[in-house]
Amino acid sequence: MARRSPPPPPPSPSPAQSDVSNLVRVMESFVVAMQQQNASLIQQNTVALQQLEAARVSAEAHQRQFVELINGGARAPADPFYIPPTPIQEWSLENFLQHHPAKFCGNTSADEADQWFRDMERIFNAKNCPDDNRLAYTEYLLSGEASHWWTSTRTLLERSGKPITWNLFQNKFYAEYFPDSVRYTKEVEFLQLVQRGMTVTEYADKFKHLSRFHTLDMDEEWQCRKFENGLRGDIKLLVKGLCIKEFPTLVERAKVLEKTKNEMQFQQRSPQRIGGPSGSKFRHGDKRKPYSKPPFQGLKGPSFHQSGQAGQPGVVKCFNCGGPHYRSVCPQLVGHMKCNACGKEGHFARNCPTSGRPRVQQPTSQSQQTADVKPQAVGRVYAMTGAEAIGPGNLIIGNCLLFGKACCVLFDSGATHSFVSDVCVRKLGLPVSELQYDLIVSTPASGLVKTSLACTRCPVVVEGRQFKVNLICLPLQGLEVILGMDWLTSNHILLDCGAKKLLFPQEEESKILSSRNLLREVQEGSCCFLVLTHMEINQSGRSIDHSVVSDFMDVFPEEVPGLPPQREIEFSIDLVPGTGPVSIAPYRMAPAELVELKKQIEDLLEKQFIRPSVSPWGAPVLLVKKKDGSSRLCVDYRQLNKLTIKNKYPLPRIDDLMDQLYGAKVFSKIDLRSGYHQILVKAEDVQKTAFRSRYGHYEYVVMPFGVTNAPAVFMDYMNRIFRPFLDKFVVVFIDDILIYSKTREEHVDHLRSVLEVLRNKKLYAKLSKCEFWMKEVQFLGHVISAGGISMDPSKVEVVLQWERPKSVTEIRSFVGLAGYYRRFIEGFSKIVSPLTQLTRKDRPFAWTDRCEASFQELKQRLTSAPVLVIPDPRRSFEVYCDASYQGLGCVLLQEKKAVAYASRQLKNHEKNYPTHDLELAAVVFALKIWRHYLYGAQFQVFSDHKSLKYLFDQKELNMRQRRWMEFLKDYEFELLYHPGKANVVADALSRKTVHVSTMMVKELELIEKFRNMKLYVKLKSDFISCNNLVISSDLLSLQ
Repeated sequence: MARRSPPPPPPSPSPAQSDVSNLVRVMESFVVAMQQQNASLIQQNTVALQQLEAARVSAEAHQRQFVELINGGARAPADPFYIPPTPIQEWSLENFLQHHPAKFCGNTSADEADQWFRDMERIFNAKNCPDDNRLAYTEYLLSGEASHWWTSTRTLLERSGKPITWNLFQNKFYAEYFPDSVRYTKEVEFLQLVQRGMTVTEYADKFKHLSRFHTLDMDEEWQCRKFENGLRGDIKLLVKGLCIKEFPTLVERAKVLEKTKNEMQFQQRSPQRIGGPSGSKFRHGDKRKPYSKPPFQGLKGPSFHQSGQAGQPGVVKCFNCGGPHYRSVCPQLVGHMKCNACGKEGHFARNCPTSGRPRVQQPTSQSQQTADVKPQAVGRVYAMTGAEAIGPGNLIIGNCLLFGKACCVLFDSGATHSFVSDVCVRKLGLPVSELQYDLIVSTPASGLVKTSLACTRCPVVVEGRQFKVNLICLPLQGLEVILGMDWLTSNHILLDCGAKKLLFPQEEESKILSSRNLLREVQEGSCCFLVLTHMEINQSGRSIDHSVVSDFMDVFPEEVPGLPPQREIEFSIDLVPGTGPVSIAPYRMAPAELVELKKQIEDLLEKQFIRPSVSPWGAPVLLVKKKDGSSRLCVDYRQLNKLTIKNKYPLPRIDDLMDQLYGAKVFSKIDLRSGYHQILVKAEDVQKTAFRSRYGHYEYVVMPFGVTNAPAVFMDYMNRIFRPFLDKFVVVFIDDILIYSKTREEHVDHLRSVLEVLRNKKLYAKLSKCEFWMKEVQFLGHVISAGGISMDPSKVEVVLQWERPKSVTEIRSFVGLAGYYRRFIEGFSKIVSPLTQLTRKDRPFAWTDRCEASFQELKQRLTSAPVLVIPDPRRSFEVYCDASYQGLGCVLLQEKKAVAYASRQLKNHEKNYPTHDLELAAVVFALKIWRHYLYGAQFQVFSDHKSLKYLFDQKELNMRQRRWMEFLKDYEFELLYHPGKANVVADALSRKTVHVSTMMVKELELIEKFRNMKLYVKLKSDFISCNNLVISSDLLSLQ
């Protein structure tokens, strides 16, 4: 038979096509081999299972015969359903402890708690342990916090009469240490899981760990699709074409493909010598490619590479021997090395052990590199020591804050990465993570330093700006931090080498012009916007501020340092006789609230403010939002408060506190940190503060928020410690302290005295909420300054945003909130009259146009209320009164400036008074309400009813007038007639038609806008007028 001639050879494929075809052939051969291997394993497993089943049946038969012999043939051997009892020794505690089960203390993560419980069930199931023994053995292994938790939980369950079973314990355990919020978080993490920087093995392990938290039904095909979609793109494309539907096979294929791909990439990047020594020739057609610098990848995560592959920009290669090291450290040249520093051979001066420079690490040999799976990356740094950085004189060195600690930093544009010294890491205790590759850092002396440790996302503050920086650990000397090109480029920061400073990017550029240049620009037709500011900078005041407050920084800690000391006052809860404990079930909370609740409970436990409880008392907890957006843990003590005897210690009136501030020009405000928590609860009353939550039963050791007598007790304690300073330069309202002075010099002594008391009594304040050396301060819902008292705009805003009331309860809430500022509003009682009439019992709720007008008018008055002056008790007062058949109105003045407004509606019997008696009733009403101002002082009373002027000269008076005359004789005043047209203010307070008061000298909203614009506002004080507000400018004098 003739031999067939071979076909002509196909055209030679390109290098890219040959690589792809090689990869396809490798994959096909691997798939065939794996299928054959799987078939062989399945056959072997089937045979082994059959043998095991036969052995098990034979063993059971022998066991039954043995038991029958022992029992003396009590049962017939022919009974096929007879199963001998399991020896009780297998359920004993001694036998159980032979498995070395771990104890559970409760101070673990949710994953660790879940794993511990699964390990216990695995042991119990292997021993066929009954449920009663499971519960007993598990209780034996609980310790520490977990033991306290189960003790209190078991007590509550026994009191409720519920049987304590193994299933019940399992539910309680998971509710405490692995709640639904954690399970939900794990499920979300599983659904969002992708490979990113992990290897396939790491990704598969995490996938298996999180898949058990998926609540929906999940078959193997869905599991495979989910795993495929999470793989990196290069591996996903290869795996999808295989259409694998068995999860173990899919994982194994992905591992093999990842390994094959990494090996091929390593071979392609490795420079291959064609043959012979350094003088050998290259093949025809091969060209040496020019060296190209690998692209720089920013730091991201512990691997510092976005794709997850370890950075392999190139492999180190010696030009002398071809080994994986630099020529300067080649072993073949060691005999030719001589140090210029010590004169010895074997090293150069840069690596001399006698110098102060850190020794560089030699690169690993080929065998070592093969054994070490970590790939390598190359970095560069300009200076390793402080001497190198300072020596050239052209580097930029400064200071930065690393985790709040001052450090010396070098801004190095020659460094590829950012570094931190090993000494600094140990000194500050920074968290260190291991890189996925070894970084070989080249130094200026051509040496190498190998490192694989880094501190990720470290908070670094440079010139007041905070950054998150990944710092690689390096043996620096004289330098603590090096910020390299990765930090400079990512934050767009420039280096001004001439001025040796950093240039940060600025969104806006400010330019200051003098008033003359600005006037010239305007005259030339330039378009501009002018804002004239008025500032007074007192350098001495700033130094005083710093010196006084900085001397007492221990009064302003970040956290309260543990339990408060024993004080002269303890918080007690005295119950109404005959009452017993009250316990209420916990409220349900959202998952986000549960996370915050657990965090706050752990924080309180760490501070020792609460402790585990077995008290029969129990109140539910809830979270309340604070101003800064955070949440406050509050306990609902309403049931306890109903059973508590009220403490009648008086809280001060807000008006009385404000009257003490006359003449004050400098203010400081101190807000205590967790004020209530700085007083201990009496030992026998601690159990009454117990509260219940999903995470256990606890009780307060310190005075909690929400109990009925807490404000009175704390007010009593504050008055005791500040009694020498009250009514002199200190105003105290519960945990708010206001220090006021007439001069800055006085304020130094006053502030120091208050801080000294806080230090001695170990009371602590929150520095972020304190204000010092202020000309205007917000205190108790008012804005206080030397010019007087006005309403706090932030408090008024709540009233302005109030929606239309839809019930009697909402009307009472609105009128009560607005009534807090009734002294600022003229005719307050007349304005709210339509609203208050709806609150009567015999009146149906019907919202009319009159109610809507009253509702909107009250809002408008709150935004245009005047600034009331603080009265001077040494000067005389003036009282303007007026009455009508709708109500009584009056205003208190001092030097033609309003001190307060007052008004009220007429009572039913007063509507029958004659005009003369109504006008006299207005005078009596004013003197009663302002008795604390007018008693014992000389003042004038003005009325538009002329007959009152001769009241004291009349001989015939009715009984009502005689009674009022006896009351008026206690005051020393002059009753004068004021025409109705001039008595606009008091008349407006008593009339049904609301007039515009001439006393409204400032509109609050306009004043706030001027303050925000830094405008200087002057107020004329020589007369009362609606146009009393003047804004002056020095620019006008230039025209």
